[in-house]
Amino acid sequence: MKAFLAIFLSVFFAELGDKTQLATMLFAADGRVSRVTVFFAAALALVAATGLAVVLGAAAERWLAFLPLKLIAGGGFLIIGGYLVFEHFAKG
Repeated sequence: MKAFLAIFLSVFFAELGDKTQLATMLFAADGRVSRVTVFFAAALALVAATGLAVVLGAAAERWLAFLPLKLIAGGGFLIIGGYLVFEHFAKG
């Protein structure tokens, strides 16, 4: 249960305010589209994307077992963050 809660909270907070949620809000704001349709389509898309992430993560475990996953994820976030900071100041 501890792992479930940690995964749930991590993914839940990571998804808040991201592009996926904003796109879903825009679809829900369109009066011509049923909100039930928006909910189920978005939920199915997130389930499919999560399924793909789990399959790829399980496959990557074989090749990346020598590196801690936190190191890989942290490095990726640092690279993306550094790029965004650079872009901000480069554009003035």
